[in-house]
This record gives sequence, C-alpha cells and structure tokens, in this order.
Amino acid sequence: MKHFESFMAPQLQHYAGYRLALGYAKKGIKPSLLAFDRYLIEQNATWDQLQPAFFLQLRAKINDHPNTVNRILSALRSFFQFLVRQDICDNNPLTDIPPLPERYFIPFVFSPAQTDLLLQAVCKTIRNCEKHLLFDMAIHLAFEMLVQCGMRINEPLRLRRNHYRADEGSVYIQRTKFRKDRLIPMPKAVLVQIENYLATRRVLCAEDQNPYLLAGKKLGPVKDYHIRNTFHRVVKEIGLSRPKQVIGNMTFGKPVPHSLRHGFAINTLNQIKARGNSPQQALPVLATYMGHRKYQYTAAYLKVKDAKDIPGLIAFTKSQLDVI
Repeated sequence: MKHFESFMAPQLQHYAGYRLALGYAKKGIKPSLLAFDRYLIEQNATWDQLQPAFFLQLRAKINDHPNTVNRILSALRSFFQFLVRQDICDNNPLTDIPPLPERYFIPFVFSPAQTDLLLQAVCKTIRNCEKHLLFDMAIHLAFEMLVQCGMRINEPLRLRRNHYRADEGSVYIQRTKFRKDRLIPMPKAVLVQIENYLATRRVLCAEDQNPYLLAGKKLGPVKDYHIRNTFHRVVKEIGLSRPKQVIGNMTFGKPVPHSLRHGFAINTLNQIKARGNSPQQALPVLATYMGHRKYQYTAAYLKVKDAKDIPGLIAFTKSQLDVI
C-alpha cells in the first residue's frame, strides 16, 4: 500500500480516511491524491505556493487523457473544500480552475441484423474435417455466447464442463471481471448448440480429458486470440470493418468483440420494450445477468435507441464516465 510522503501527507491521509468512513471505495480517490502528493514532492512545494496558478501549472503538466486530468482536479477540489471546512485553508484554490474539454469514446454497436450476419459468417468458418471440426465448433459456440448472452470475451472460454448444468439449462460463470460469480440461464438456441457440440465431442474424443467446456489444444481452453482473430476476419468479410475515427472530442471505436456485449444489452432492452414490458423494471435482472458491478452501468443503455443512435451512444458514454 502506497503512503503519502509530501508535506501535506497528514491532511491527505485524514481526507482519505474521511472518504473511506463515508463508504467510498479507497481506489476511487486515492490514485488522484497520490498523483498530487508526488507532484508536491517533485515541485518541492510549500503551503504558500498553493495558489490557483500552481494548479493551472499542474493541469498543464499532467501528461494524460483529459478525462483523467479532470478526475484528478475534481478530487483535489473536493480535498481542498474539505480543508476549508476544517479551517485549515481560508479558500479553495481550485474553485475557478476550469476543466479540460472532455473526450468521449463512442463504441461500435452491432444491430440485430449485423449480429446475425456475423454468426452466419463464423458458422461458415467451421471446417468439415475431423482434425479441425471440434475446434472450429468451439469457436462458433463461443461467438453464440458472446452474441446471445452478452458475455465478456473470456467468460465462455473459462467455463469448465462441470459449469454447464444441462438439467437446469444454465452455466456457472466464475472469476468475472469484478470477481462476481453468477449463474445464468442460457437461451434455448445456445443450449441446442452446446448439446450438439458435446455430442460431437463424445463421438470424436472417446477418452476426452479436457476439463474445459470449449476445448482448445493440449487440455486447455480456446484462447481469446483465436476469438479475436476470427472476429476481425469475419467482420472484414461482411463489410463492417472500419478504423477508429477521431472527430473533434469524439473517438468512434472500431468493431471489437466487446461491441457484441453492448449490442446484446441494447437489443435486449429493445425486445423487452417491443413486448410491451418496462425496460426499467428489467434492469436489475439484466444487470445481474451481465455481471455488472454497478446498476448504473446497465441503466446507461436505456439512453440508446439502437445501434445507429449516435446521440444516445454519446449520452451512454457520458453516463459511464459519471458512474466511474
């Protein structure tokens, strides 16, 4: 655990403890305070130097993404406001320090028609020969889970055979991004694919010892680079490949496997709405299904009408930054 070392170490530590006592996560503000602590040491700063000009210089010297710079400034503004309330400072030197213009990353999102095209293209990559059949089927099945279950790329690859519960029609996902295990029901179409794959595997590998549901090579799983390579190849084949584009303060992302997860969330909420049900009421279930750490991550998808809704995607991106 890193400790504060500048002349303001007691105040920084007191504020970090105060935030922690309020229930805030330690990692939420500690990195920003540590960055300020290092800067104070580098500049050999004193109390008298902590004027607005000092923080304008700090803002200019932080060689990082503008959004990161703004998070640091926001953390310091709150810190000095705390010092004002404690009668340690007379005023907050960051009150009139403006933030840098934010930059937003707009992810590529697949429409339902585009995901259908992608799955068809992946299916065509399955080679009808005993040497490659099972491996290609495993890759195709991984894509089915990414598209129809909204999984993160490594989640289907880490599944072991005992994580698949055929009697329940579910899979148990362990060690997710935020260490949150979850048990999720699988769509019927995916269950059929799993059963077909396992039946083929039993026929071709009578003494199969691979513990993974999607068997790779040498008793290991399919690797994520196999998925990524197939993804980029078929995206190019179906005419959806495009480079990342920067327009003003907006960066429009290229298609990546995680784009399928965004598409799953948006398309699922649209399907719920089309059935006459409330997407808002479905959010808790969808958040749990997708393994989101914060409920707000899932709620942000309500701002997006469909894959072509650029204003909605911009609002979605801003909402994600607000949650962070």
